[in-house]
Amino acid sequence: MKLIREFEERCLAMAIAGEINGGIHPYIGQEAVAVGISANLTDQDFITSTHRGHGHVLAKGADPRRLLAELLGTLEGFNKGRGGSMHAADMKLGILGANGIVGAGGAIASGAAWAAKARGNSEVVVSFFGDGAMSQGVLLEAFNLASIWSLPVLFVCENNGYATSLKLETGLAGSAARRAEGFGMVSRTVDGMDVEAVADVAAELVEGCRAGRGPAFLECRTYRFFGHHSVLELLGVEFRDRDEVAQWRERDPIPLLGGKLGDDVVAEIDEAVKNQIDEAVEFAKNAPSPDPKDALMYLYAGTAAVRPGVIL
Repeated sequence: MKLIREFEERCLAMAIAGEINGGIHPYIGQEAVAVGISANLTDQDFITSTHRGHGHVLAKGADPRRLLAELLGTLEGFNKGRGGSMHAADMKLGILGANGIVGAGGAIASGAAWAAKARGNSEVVVSFFGDGAMSQGVLLEAFNLASIWSLPVLFVCENNGYATSLKLETGLAGSAARRAEGFGMVSRTVDGMDVEAVADVAAELVEGCRAGRGPAFLECRTYRFFGHHSVLELLGVEFRDRDEVAQWRERDPIPLLGGKLGDDVVAEIDEAVKNQIDEAVEFAKNAPSPDPKDALMYLYAGTAAVRPGVIL
C-alpha cells in the first residue's frame, strides 16, 4: 500500500508540473482494495483495470520503474510508451490492461475467464471497476454471461461514492451489491479502507471462483482523497465537501495498518519505498523516447502491411 501511495503522490506532483502529459487519475486512498484483492492472486491469475488503475497494476506485481516510464511515454514502459496512464498492460504478469472506457474491463474479464475454464485450469480473473460503471450495459452483460456460464471471475466494485463528480445516490438506483445478486452471483460488501478485511473476504470469494462455483461480486466501500483527475488539482477544483474528505482521511488505510506494525517496521517500509520510487523516477526520466519514424509500429498484430501512400 505504501508503494502505491508513494508512486501516486510522485505522479500527481509530476502531472501537475507538466512532466506527465495528459495527467493521471490518482488512486490515493483506495490502496487497501487493490492490495487486499491481489494478496489472494497467483502469478497465473489475471486482472482487468480502470482509468484509475496504477494501484491495481502495482499490486499485481508491476515494476514501478516500467510503469512510470510508460506514463512518461518512453520505450522502457510496459507498452513502449504507447499506452500511457490508462492502458498499462503486461500479459506476463496477468495484467490484461487498464481501460479508459468505463466498465469495459468486465467484458474482457469474462472472456478471459471463459478461456481459463475452457483450458480446464484453476486460473481466476478479477475485474476492477468503479461505482460509476454499475449502469454500463457492457458490465451488466458481463455479469449475465459470467453467471450463465459459471465463469471464474470476481467482479470488484470500488465504490468511492462518486462517478467523476456525480454522487452515488444521484446516479445509482438501489445498491451495487443488490444488483449483482440479481444475476445469481454471491455478493458481498466490505470496508474498503481495511486491507485485512478486504483480503479476508476476497480469499473466500476467490476460492469459490477457483473451485468452480461461478462468479462472485465484491463491493468495497472506499474513498479517493484527491479529485477525479490531476487537472482538477491543478485548477483547484473540488466538488466535495471538505469535512467529508477530512472524515474519510481519518480512515486512511495505511496508518490504520501501520498502527498494528509498530513504528520501527513502518519507518523501515517508508524508507525502502522512498528509495524504490526515487529509483523509478530516475529510471523513467532517463529512458529513451520513441523515434517519430516508428509512430506506426505496434498498431497491428503480426506482419500487417502499411497501406500504400503512407510516408514513414
